[in-house]
Amino acid sequence: MSLRQVAVTGAAALCLWTNPTSAQSIAEFYKSKPIQMIIRSAVGGSYDQYGRLVARHIGKHIPGHPTVVPANMPGAGGITAANYVANIAPKDGSILTMVGQGLATDQALGMTQALKFDLRDFNWIGNVSKANQALWVWHTSRTKTLQDAMQRETLIGTTGAGSITVFLPAVYNNILGTKFKLIFGYTGGSAVDLAMERGEVEGRASETAASYKASKPSYLRDKMIIPIIQTGLAKDPGIDAPLLRDLARNKEQQEIYDFMSKAVSIGRPFATSPGVSADRVTALRKAFDAMLADSEFKADAERQQAEIDPMSGSELAQVVKDLIEAPKQLRDKVRVAIEPRKEDARGLSPTEGTK
Repeated sequence: MSLRQVAVTGAAALCLWTNPTSAQSIAEFYKSKPIQMIIRSAVGGSYDQYGRLVARHIGKHIPGHPTVVPANMPGAGGITAANYVANIAPKDGSILTMVGQGLATDQALGMTQALKFDLRDFNWIGNVSKANQALWVWHTSRTKTLQDAMQRETLIGTTGAGSITVFLPAVYNNILGTKFKLIFGYTGGSAVDLAMERGEVEGRASETAASYKASKPSYLRDKMIIPIIQTGLAKDPGIDAPLLRDLARNKEQQEIYDFMSKAVSIGRPFATSPGVSADRVTALRKAFDAMLADSEFKADAERQQAEIDPMSGSELAQVVKDLIEAPKQLRDKVRVAIEPRKEDARGLSPTEGTK
């Protein structure tokens, strides 16, 4: 055997010794190694809710049954937490995090320089919910259908620039031809709902049917709100409104609509650090899938009124890759499409929409 063959054989043996792939070795690691769940927001809110929900249940499905400890790390719309997981946190599978929904779009479109990572390097474990986003109007609005929205100006409440509540209606206006007037300045979705009830605005730019079913069941049960259009990878049969992807009139529109639909589908995504060994990533993905089928998890999610519409880790990784590696020409077009025209937007004073 040549010296080169000896070296290669020795390196291979060393790799097998230092990176065992047996289920027992994974169990031994996690039995003595707690997992830290990095939560990108402060206590309270949906990111904290979902992060703690998964933390309570995934550990018993991971070999070795590790304790999962939540740790809140708010800042910069989730960028602070993602930067930590990518660049500082251990890369041994002892870290889990729920990544901000919009960060893949941010990276793809170059919208912020604060991202010090490549989301393609993250090891994606799974998505708790990929539910479609719909634009809803209050039942008293004269806009009842998408065709109506193309004919008359409809006041839509939004939570501010740089969010999906602006991106989606801007695309509807700029490409589809609707006439939504975006009213900026509301502090959150609940504030927009109150504004609809008071008649300040006619609709809300973005929310899932499952979320309304959990938080405001009377809205759907009593038909207080009407869906005008939905955006996602496939039509939600529970939302009686056309799907954006089905409305393209040419190839260019189809590409933009598909991009936005994939961006929406990154709803509640969980990942572990870059650089984690493949066997541990596989174990975490299997544990995530098993957790979703667990009756105790399902019951807890129902008590928490948390919508569950999952996507596998491999599917999620592909969606992230597709967004970031979309052709530059397409990304340039999307960047223009999500920017609301001046005539389509109106701001509120700091106190309006918060009463």
